Amino acid sequence: NRFSHRLDNLAKELFNYDTIKYGDICGKGAKQVTFDKIHPNEALDYAAEDADVCLRLYKVLKNDLFLSKLNTVYERIERPLIPVISSMEKEGILINKSALNSLSIEFQEKLNTLQKSIFDYCDEEFNIASPKQLGEILFDKLKIESKAKKTKTGQYSTSEETLSKLANKHEIVGKILKWRSLQKLITTYVTALPKQINNETKRIHTIFNQTLTSTGRLSSLNPNLQNIPIRTENGKLIRKAFTPRSDKHILVSADYSQIELRVIASMSNDKSMIDAFNNDEDIHTATAANVFGIKLKDVTPEQRSHAKVVNFGIIYGVSAFGLSQQSSLSRKEAAEIIKNYFATYPKLKEYMDANIAFAREHGYVKTIMNRKRRLKDINSRNGVVRGHAERNAINAPIQGSAADIIKLAMIKIQAEIDVLGLQSKMLLQVHDELVFDVLKTELPTLKKLIKETMEGVLDSIVPLVIDLDVGNSWLEAH
Repeated sequence: NRFSHRLDNLAKELFNYDTIKYGDICGKGAKQVTFDKIHPNEALDYAAEDADVCLRLYKVLKNDLFLSKLNTVYERIERPLIPVISSMEKEGILINKSALNSLSIEFQEKLNTLQKSIFDYCDEEFNIASPKQLGEILFDKLKIESKAKKTKTGQYSTSEETLSKLANKHEIVGKILKWRSLQKLITTYVTALPKQINNETKRIHTIFNQTLTSTGRLSSLNPNLQNIPIRTENGKLIRKAFTPRSDKHILVSADYSQIELRVIASMSNDKSMIDAFNNDEDIHTATAANVFGIKLKDVTPEQRSHAKVVNFGIIYGVSAFGLSQQSSLSRKEAAEIIKNYFATYPKLKEYMDANIAFAREHGYVKTIMNRKRRLKDINSRNGVVRGHAERNAINAPIQGSAADIIKLAMIKIQAEIDVLGLQSKMLLQVHDELVFDVLKTELPTLKKLIKETMEGVLDSIVPLVIDLDVGNSWLEAH
């Protein structure tokens, strides 16, 4: 849960030592100079202190690793992962600038069409991006909602959540949501990504963080390539611009199938869920059949959809209210489904309760590799705060274990690539997915290597399964 791992922060916290600040010797703002302009005596003190403090921190933290039984996470996962991540960052990924330019024109035309349609509904033009103007149009002029929610500043709320609830009350709301989505795609990706192409390599080089998330997942920034859209048709088109390095290469995407559900089935040892996976049944259809008390062949698409929301929602502690918000179910119907769900998977409920109880006693929960997530609010007197910690007690071991698994797979795959002397490269990790730039002549070897390593990386009651595909763009390969 630490937000900073800076040398000076750790030195202050662990042995109350104030380090020399870079700004103190190099200046700040307009007066800042580069390190080579500093007098050697000052530079020596600064550099020597770095080495001294690092050694002192090493001795303290290494001891803490063993006392906390976190040495396995460090020695087997995090340290060997450093060169793998370094290689991925250095390699970067090719992006087709002209494809994004064409997409920009296409999206702008769609945006203009949507804007005209929105203006036609209210017979006037206004700034759609202005929450104030938009609120006045929707609630004062069109009177879509008589008891419209207002923000602290007295303006009408036009948040995504608010508008989504009103989408069935007037067609203009759906158009506005589409306009916003498209506008975000343009500003966040279509026009921003080309500016982040490296002038020398002609590729985009993201930064992967090992220590930013609380669950052990990697995160990505400058740019965030783990957030490239995939759920909407317009969003998918952005992935089309990510391409192999040449016509002699092809992109390969390997994605763990429903890994978090497989992990929770294994960790809870729930027989019904384990049997569904081992029999290669569609887990959402199997869940719907059990919850609604019907045969697999009789499950409707709507019932499967409800079961899917519960399956994934359970990992995040979904409530009857939350389920009703994410589906067409009433709160009473949602509560009944959740009740039937836990009757279907009783060991799952036992596991979740046991995790919360463990967290209350020990102050943390852990993954299959013993990675710990500390939960300081698990015994809070504030019900809302405590509830949040309880949901983390359920989710962190699942999401963290999935993160451990893919990290181990990355280390093993890269080791094999190095041993075999292959030219193919691992480029990206997007939570449960790995993306590779593969020399076409090496494709059969890489596909076999990736599949065997990812699926066999860890012994599990429930088999790990990957979806693997290839293509001339990230979209084709996914």
